[in-house]
Amino acid sequence: MTEQRTVPTEGIFAVYKDEGMTSHDVIDVVRRVTREKRVGHAGTLDPCAKGVLVVAVGRAATKRLGEITGSEKEYITRVRLGWTSVTDDREGEKTQVEVREIPGEDRIRTVLASFVGVLNQRPPIFSALKVGGRAAYKLARAKKQIELSERQVEAKEIELIRYEWPCVDVRLVTGSGFYVRSFARDLGEALGTGGYVEQLERTRVGVFTKEQALRISDLRRAPGNT
Repeated sequence: MTEQRTVPTEGIFAVYKDEGMTSHDVIDVVRRVTREKRVGHAGTLDPCAKGVLVVAVGRAATKRLGEITGSEKEYITRVRLGWTSVTDDREGEKTQVEVREIPGEDRIRTVLASFVGVLNQRPPIFSALKVGGRAAYKLARAKKQIELSERQVEAKEIELIRYEWPCVDVRLVTGSGFYVRSFARDLGEALGTGGYVEQLERTRVGVFTKEQALRISDLRRAPGNT
């Protein structure tokens, strides 16, 4: 028998976003369930990503979202080498890279280690960052020339889970503002192979973990969701 999970009608809690949904889709479901218009989230997840999305319901809770946005985050990602993508993930138009030498595991480990610590990272052009008041991804879709500045981010831990060409499975613990898509792109550049995110799961945001997160099915069968 499936355990019925309680859906909070106010406060801050975690929802596990499924692949294919936008973060705003999750907010819409929460609004319908709680019948509360003041609902927000801390940190967007792309549609092709899954995992922990921290949600705030109610005026008091949404005012505290800034505290959560700056929290440490943990991800499991699969980077596909040998290709580049205009979106730095599997959703974008791809170009195959001529790889002169397939890197061995020792090379992968060495390059991954070089990303640990504080580094300068250029965000993906297909992102929600504002350029002249407009979201960068909207300009990119319109084929506008975009130049996003590098910014300092931190990778606190990088663990190689598995490597079998052309896929690298990695666990990342990061600070605020870190783009896993940029990491995949930069890893590919450092290896001379190109690279993009094929799979991405956010397993933790601060103290909020995937194990404690409400599933979308929990929200959809809640009493308030009519």
